[in-house]
Amino acid sequence: MTSITDPGTSDRFTKAMEEIHSQHLKALGKIVDMTSELCQTHKQSVKSAQDVCIKKCKDDKMLFETIESFKKDFEHKSKILKDKLLAISEVMSEIEQKEMKKEEIIHKIEKLKEEQAKRREAIETQNKANKKRLKNLQKARHIFQDNLGVEIRAIMGKSEFSRGEKLQFVFRNINHSELNSAYIVTMGINAEGAYQIVSSDPALQCLPNLEKRLQETNNLIAFLANIRKEFIALARQ
Repeated sequence: MTSITDPGTSDRFTKAMEEIHSQHLKALGKIVDMTSELCQTHKQSVKSAQDVCIKKCKDDKMLFETIESFKKDFEHKSKILKDKLLAISEVMSEIEQKEMKKEEIIHKIEKLKEEQAKRREAIETQNKANKKRLKNLQKARHIFQDNLGVEIRAIMGKSEFSRGEKLQFVFRNINHSELNSAYIVTMGINAEGAYQIVSSDPALQCLPNLEKRLQETNNLIAFLANIRKEFIALARQ
């Protein structure tokens, strides 16, 4: 066993300690280098992650802005679509109202056509009846004017009641004391196409009954004969 007092022992111990210290320093250096490398790698990783996060945040922000823009555009287009649907609904309602008015107008036109056809038929019927009455008047004229001296005058009525063309039948040779005295009855045709007595001079109380009988029979000759009889009876009173 080497003595501690041996000078070589101290040197060897010192050398051994230095070697241990050197080894420790090398190991520590490796640890420091490794730690530095790890720190650098960590920094790079953190920076890379930070860049990724920043990019992700920017992308997300752009995405949210795009979504918000799409949302506003969708709301705007939805409002436009709603307004257009409302306008279409109003147009359809207007079209329906016009169709209803069209049907109503067509119905009125058809009704007017029917009424016009009825009026035309009534006018034709009245014209036929008037021709028949005119023929009766002409016949009566020949009988009374040529044979009995009855004068027939065409006049235009001035009052509201007697407006339109009328005929006056002027009877003479009624009163034997005054053969030239005129006895007059004025008549025409009303809106219904029937004979209408306007007046008589002198007035005859039985005139309404004679008018009614004339409208029932359309026998003008018999009516004028009865009028002449009534004038003669009146003149004898």
